Amino acid sequence: MSILFPRRCMCCGKVLSFETYKRGVCDNCKKELVLVKDPRCSICGKPIRFHFDAYCKDCGKRKHYFIQGRGVFVYTGSMKLAMYGFKYSNSRYIASTCARFAWKKYGDWIRYISPDAIIPVPMFKKKKRQRGYNQAEVFGEALSKESGVPIIKDYVFRCVNTIPQKGLDLTKRQENLKNAFKIKRNDVKLNCVLIVDDIYTTGTTIDAIGKVLQSQGVTHVYFLTICIGSDV
Repeated sequence: MSILFPRRCMCCGKVLSFETYKRGVCDNCKKELVLVKDPRCSICGKPIRFHFDAYCKDCGKRKHYFIQGRGVFVYTGSMKLAMYGFKYSNSRYIASTCARFAWKKYGDWIRYISPDAIIPVPMFKKKKRQRGYNQAEVFGEALSKESGVPIIKDYVFRCVNTIPQKGLDLTKRQENLKNAFKIKRNDVKLNCVLIVDDIYTTGTTIDAIGKVLQSQGVTHVYFLTICIGSDV
């Protein structure tokens, strides 16, 4: 199977050698990967400049509808290329590599928060049909296999076909996502959830979903994304 369907680098798509096969990324792209490390915001996990700062600029100014979040990679360098391929070029194989990195880095944290379920950020039905998949779901499925935490893909749905968030300021992002999400399933009682997505920037998407979840009695909302922005 590995001969017929060789594993490719999650960033550049190059067929991996035997030495880099398990890692999932080639030597050249590995040099550009930036894993999130301290100092980081104690709420969203975004890299910050100084250890004595508890929060990033965003989390220091406004309330979030989640307790805490984490990102695996800083959204820079080769990971920008990887995320573009993951979202728009059907590079779904990226998910398993990212999930392995995520579990290795945050396995202890996930065990500590002990989520009842993984909830992927939903995509509008028409957009998902056009693209053929939801990258947050694909990542969530891979993370579920690594962690053993069940994934519930139909708990929340996107009821508004919002415009892309990229390029919008915070106020417009919030307005764009107003009333965009609703609970689809009320037959499952959840207390603690882990929302997963590909990229975290301002947190407006996570907040919008977290607010809806809290309205249904979910008391502990956390998130994990493949990439996250930086305050550095």
